[in-house]
This record gives sequence, structure tokens and C-alpha cells, in this order.
Amino acid sequence: MSRGFREPALVLLAALPFAAREAHADHVTQCTAIELCYCINTEYRDAIAANVARVRELIARNRAQGKAIGYLSIPLSPAGGGTFAVNSDIASNTAQKVTARFGPSATWILNPGAEAGDQMSGASGADFMLMWTQILEGRAGLGEDFDFFYFAGPSDFAGYFGLTGDGDLVRLESWFDNRVAADPSFKQAVDQGKLSKPGFRNYYGLRASVGFSYGSHDEWNIARTINERRRGATDYGIGNQLPIFFDGRPVTPGGYETPAAAGDVGRCVN
Repeated sequence: MSRGFREPALVLLAALPFAAREAHADHVTQCTAIELCYCINTEYRDAIAANVARVRELIARNRAQGKAIGYLSIPLSPAGGGTFAVNSDIASNTAQKVTARFGPSATWILNPGAEAGDQMSGASGADFMLMWTQILEGRAGLGEDFDFFYFAGPSDFAGYFGLTGDGDLVRLESWFDNRVAADPSFKQAVDQGKLSKPGFRNYYGLRASVGFSYGSHDEWNIARTINERRRGATDYGIGNQLPIFFDGRPVTPGGYETPAAAGDVGRCVN
């Protein structure tokens, strides 16, 4: 693994406090119970702690209703040619579809696009990932607050745009033109050179999925690490791993054990 990812120890991790090492004035390395470390801006520490507590309470309320708790991993940043606004809409749409698939009375999905908190404006990917890692790993580092992970794939994006497998890139060009005509903020981004039709078309037609997201790569490794720890825990074992879905389908057994390249994981460099 690159960028500071380390294999977790299988004992005593739940008792380890978060570790922080000064790098420079406003950034420190902070590590979590499953030993993933991020270079975070100290200005967001209070906001991260507050949102972790808020989301844990939100999860607890839904679990008290007997619901299975899932986590949606989906690209939100505009990296690669997309837009945050469109990605947020797709995240909401995907969360609704997954909830409908399993039943709203029995399922609640944590959508990071909707539950990132109000105080994280301007935060980096590492700041966000420290927050999501703490939420996902749980207090014991075994992902005990969750029942499954859902990683968004090409089909989830294609469904949002109504792609059929016939002239998909052309359909995306038309979608782009219609959005420019109807959405002033979208048009402004185009006029300012922040967004282009070829870039938009190629991203959503060819790349849009967790495979091209820094944060989703880290979330995959979080799921893998939690399941590795569960396999080695007396009270869990293979039969109690957290289920993982990608693009609507359960992953193969080997997928539970396969790491991905790190995204925002990494210590501060002095």
C-alpha cells in the first residue's frame, strides 16, 4: 500500500487513543483505531468531532427502529470532469434506490453527500476521511454500527442519466447542453472553464464510479480492514463480515481481502 497505509495489528487497537504528531503550524497527523492516518487541518478538529457524534446518534436512532444500516461510498468531488452538484444528486438518487431495493422500513443508508456536516466547508479530503473513518470503524474498530457497504459503480451513474447502452456518450452531450440552458450556475462553470462538455461526457460515460475516487479507495480499504479484524475476532469470524456491494452486486469472496491503492491516507510530511 502507498501513502502511509499500514496493515492493522489485530490486538488492543480498540484501546489505542488517537495519535497526533505535529508537522507544521496547522496540520497534524491523526490516526484512528484501525491505524489509518491522515494529515488534517487542526481548524476542523472540533467540527469533525461534532459531526462524528451527530452521525453516530443518527445511526443509533435508525438502528433502534430495527433497520439495517448501510454506508454509501460514491464520488462527490468534481475531480476527473464531474461536478459536485451532479454527484450530490446522484448520491441522493442512489441512496434512495438502495433503500427501495431493501425496503425503507428495514434499511437506512448513510449518504456522505447529505451528512457531511455544516462546518466542513473548505475541508480537505483528508479532513473528511478522518471523520468518515471514525464513523465507519466504530468505537471498537469493528464497524459495529454498520451492516453493509454499498460502493457505487457505473450502473448507478448510468441509471441517473437514463443511459441505455445505445449512444451513451451522445446522450450525455445532450444532457450537458440541456443543463447549460437550464442551470445558470452550471453555465457559469462552463463559461469559466471549470467544466467542459468533452470532460463531462467522458467522465460520466467512461469513468464515473468509486474506481476513480480518492475517498472511495480509502473507504474500500476501511471496509477491508474492518472485515480482516472481524475474521480474526472470536465473536465475529468469516460469517460475520460486513457485506460489500459494488455496482449493485455482492463482491466475490476474494474481494473482501483485496486492498485498493490509498487515496487520502497518509501522514504529514515535515
